[in-house]
Amino acid sequence: MARLLLIRHGQTKLYKADRFWGKTDIELSDIGIRQAEQLRDRLSRIKIDAVYASTLLRAKETAEIIASRHKMKVIPLKELCECNFGFAEGLTFKEIEQKYPELAGELSRGKAVSFPGGESLELLNQRVRGFLEKLELDTPESKIVIVAHGGPLRLIICHLLGLGIEHWLQLRVDHASLSIVETYPEGNILNLLNDVSHLKP
Repeated sequence: MARLLLIRHGQTKLYKADRFWGKTDIELSDIGIRQAEQLRDRLSRIKIDAVYASTLLRAKETAEIIASRHKMKVIPLKELCECNFGFAEGLTFKEIEQKYPELAGELSRGKAVSFPGGESLELLNQRVRGFLEKLELDTPESKIVIVAHGGPLRLIICHLLGLGIEHWLQLRVDHASLSIVETYPEGNILNLLNDVSHLKP
């Protein structure tokens, strides 16, 4: 059995609910740094074998704070970067509805989405699949931390549970949340989803 500790990065300096931030490289805010420290403290007694992270600052910083307690190096991978939202970058859903009603309809229905001027859901999905194939090299019984973004994490969970990617928006993954998937030859088990119990004022 391998245990995958799936973590979404902490809040950023540009945080505002419902805005689509993808390729924009944003640093953690003071709140986000504190959230990463609380995750670090929560995971301090767990033996971790590897820490992977998106190459974007907000995920990389979160991962480095968590890894510091274990004196481990973070392995940055572009496959874990957030979707490139193209012309929808930085917009709220309401703004997308006004400017790109067809895209808003696709998002609402959970269908295969293609962001104008950016990436499609299928391209993001291919990146995620490539990352999961790399994980097959890890030894059984390993505990692997994966720090990424809402989009890639949702797709990772869909893949591991055998769900179609059309369900990606039905999974809630908040900032600085922890989800855990245990992998077995017979199938995988979602042991924890979107847990933020470690976050305190």
